[in-house]
Amino acid sequence: MTPDELAPARVDLVIVGGGFTGCAAALEAARTGATVALLEAETIGHGGSGRNVGLVNAGLWLPPETVIAEMGDAPGRRLLAALSAAPGQVFDLIAREGIACEATRAGTLHLAHSAAGLRDLRERCRQGGALGAPLALLDAAEAARRTGSAAFHGALFDPRAGTVQPLAYARGLARAARAAGARLHERAPVAAIARKDSGWEVTANGTVLRADALLLATNAYHGAAAGMPRPRFTPVHYSQFATAPLPDALRARILPGGEGCWDTATVMSSFRMDRAGRLVLGGIGDVSGPGAWFHTRWARRKLRALFPELPSVPFSHHWQGRIAMTSDHIPKLLDIGPRGFAIFGYSGRGIAPGTALGTAAARALLGAGPEALPLPVRTGHSEHLPALRAAYYECGATLTHALLPLPKP
Repeated sequence: MTPDELAPARVDLVIVGGGFTGCAAALEAARTGATVALLEAETIGHGGSGRNVGLVNAGLWLPPETVIAEMGDAPGRRLLAALSAAPGQVFDLIAREGIACEATRAGTLHLAHSAAGLRDLRERCRQGGALGAPLALLDAAEAARRTGSAAFHGALFDPRAGTVQPLAYARGLARAARAAGARLHERAPVAAIARKDSGWEVTANGTVLRADALLLATNAYHGAAAGMPRPRFTPVHYSQFATAPLPDALRARILPGGEGCWDTATVMSSFRMDRAGRLVLGGIGDVSGPGAWFHTRWARRKLRALFPELPSVPFSHHWQGRIAMTSDHIPKLLDIGPRGFAIFGYSGRGIAPGTALGTAAARALLGAGPEALPLPVRTGHSEHLPALRAAYYECGATLTHALLPLPKP
């Protein structure tokens, strides 16, 4: 996609960040007839959106009763209802805009890595069912049939969910926003943000944009800029390894139904199959950092433990991305000034929540008000020792990948 030329302008809404949240907001705003400028420091989808696992999940990592306990009854139920519907919002948007992103709505499998994990899934199933979620608890035999692996004690199936190619989805949102009239500017890092003349003044590449409303949607890839509040979160790395395309016989046995998967382990892992037949395996840890050798070795061992028939299939690609983790694992929507929001902290659940919250934020900023938001607006958020917590997560993932034996199938 060829970016638009950046020039001084007055617009209704300036968005900083070209991931799921920012692009969904730009699309919604432009479709309502608002003038929109989106500024991305790198390229669309460069950050966590393009490096995402690709699972379009409903809800958060937390069990529903924990969300309600953290947020309060009415706000918690409001957010859970919005995120229950969010996968449908994603797939409807993909269909409406004709986004080619390998969209597969075949559900997801939350896999029990142990007997304790299965007990956790049983409780999640109970809590979700009480709120009307169409979840199904699967036994070990059914989990093995659906995944092609005998390594799991059972699974929680969520038919609301699915998978996408995340970078293609982010870029598809951007193309749809541009077609609707939004102006998208890549390689445009923001240098300064200020309030001026009852609006916002945003400077990027020496060019000043003025806007009535502002949305900061940088999440875990926030850059320093004068006057721009820094979201507080713990950065956690997640790395992924893609095999070469599998032979047809193996593709027919591994995830034959097309579900996306992740497990209940504390140092969690995930896997899904892409359209070309590559198995994409992911795990917590930074494959570009000091622990790279351990994470890569773990990926090979994990693949062998899950699918013994794949020991000779090479990994053809690997990459890593940053997650903005909050201590309570609930996204944050901050009031940063008159008609100004910052959204961040998806804790690894970016696709559906980012789409839903970005869309809602655009509506709220352009006149619908706070009633359009499924998440309460806060005036601030802090995290305790985020750098130390980030080191703890990476050290824990590296030690786990280096020392702990993998379960035998």
